[in-house]
Amino acid sequence: MTAPHTGPLVAAPDLGAAVTALRERGLRVSSARRLVLESLYAADEPVSAERIAGGLEGRFPLSDLASVYRNLETLEALGLIRHFHLGHGPGLYAPAGEEREYLVCESCHRLQSVEPTELDGVRDLIQEQLGFRARFTHFPIVGLCPKCVSAEKLD
Repeated sequence: MTAPHTGPLVAAPDLGAAVTALRERGLRVSSARRLVLESLYAADEPVSAERIAGGLEGRFPLSDLASVYRNLETLEALGLIRHFHLGHGPGLYAPAGEEREYLVCESCHRLQSVEPTELDGVRDLIQEQLGFRARFTHFPIVGLCPKCVSAEKLD
């Protein structure tokens, strides 16, 4: 799953709403699928399939990685979750909710989720100068966060 899913998002602000959405679409809420959803909603940040399979550092039972990926793919196809990449590493997954875009610091690796409207100025500049309408949902903008910029100036 390297390409972003661009279908409509399913509003599921919590685990119960996600389970209801699955059932409304005729899908079974298997224990493996429920575990993936529970992990995503319990995580305080986007997580990799490997972290989900590993039980989020002991918070959940261990899972089969292939099963986690299959369930993530199904959940993304339904619009319940989205994934994005921070470069060459594994994809990170989160409940879809509302569309988000990301900034990542190449020094401290801090990930910042932002409303797409916060990047409209950048998007407009790219379109004005290059004719290209940019999206930052699948691959984030990489650079230095304010803290790392300040530290760099002190060196």
